Amino acid sequence: MYYLIKKTLEECSLQECLAHDSQYVAILTTEQWEREKDSFDLGIDMDLNLKEIHNTKIEVNIDSLTGTFLIPDRSDLSGEESRFAFALDEKGIIFIDDSDTALKIIERIRKSRQWQLPCLERFVYDFLEQIVHTDMRMMEKTETELEQIERSILDGADKTPLKQLNEIRGDIRKLRIHYEQLIDLSQELEENENDFFQEDNLRYFHMFTNRMARLHDIAASLRDYTIQLGDLYQSQIDLKQNHIMTILTVVTAIFMPLTLIVGWYGMNFKNMPELDSPLGYPLVIGVSVVIVVVCLIFFKKKNWL
Repeated sequence: MYYLIKKTLEECSLQECLAHDSQYVAILTTEQWEREKDSFDLGIDMDLNLKEIHNTKIEVNIDSLTGTFLIPDRSDLSGEESRFAFALDEKGIIFIDDSDTALKIIERIRKSRQWQLPCLERFVYDFLEQIVHTDMRMMEKTETELEQIERSILDGADKTPLKQLNEIRGDIRKLRIHYEQLIDLSQELEENENDFFQEDNLRYFHMFTNRMARLHDIAASLRDYTIQLGDLYQSQIDLKQNHIMTILTVVTAIFMPLTLIVGWYGMNFKNMPELDSPLGYPLVIGVSVVIVVVCLIFFKKKNWL
């Protein structure tokens, strides 16, 4: 697919794209790139293996900028990422993508954007913005989810949230790395080492860098929140265990004197006091009850019960 950057993206042919009447956007498969790369005169020979893309980055060449995108799936951050490459110069930008990820992003731009001052810089900004356009809502949803987990922990829910917290922390970690890489890419574009971009239009890359910095800070804050919730959950577990140990201590303390009495009077020596007395059995019962009541009053005053 080929587009000219005008008031909107206008679909065109390869010949119209190469006429350089306007800056262009091209989306090619790896096979098409190998067949048509000489037509674009970028002065590079990219050895592409899209499956070996492991990060989002940009590299400065003499006559072009080249790089790759690794985009996490926003609907399933633990799932497979989208991978594609790109190359650009002052005439336009080419995406090399064997999937339809780049095409979907560009189609959204084509349907939703009209530019008063069309330029390559504005298109690149809108393309980058489309990658993260749902992330703020996703962060808000994650924060709400964490608040629900916090309430369930404070309410003493038995269901452990640790697995869910670890999954959320892993997703946030992946997004933080993604944002860091996008910041590096945007800063490299803003550097404009090859003078491909107009000086006045570098503000678009600066705007995007600032937005990524804010998202990165929010992601870092949410990650700290998950750590705090993990500590809170552990403290609640410790509190429950301490309560159980307190109860066991109280029960042990009550039954220790009773066990002593039972053991003592279980010896059955011949001349043992109260052994032949008709009041011996009720007396032992009474003493045992008094011991239990005294212990309960004592522990109640100590707030152990």
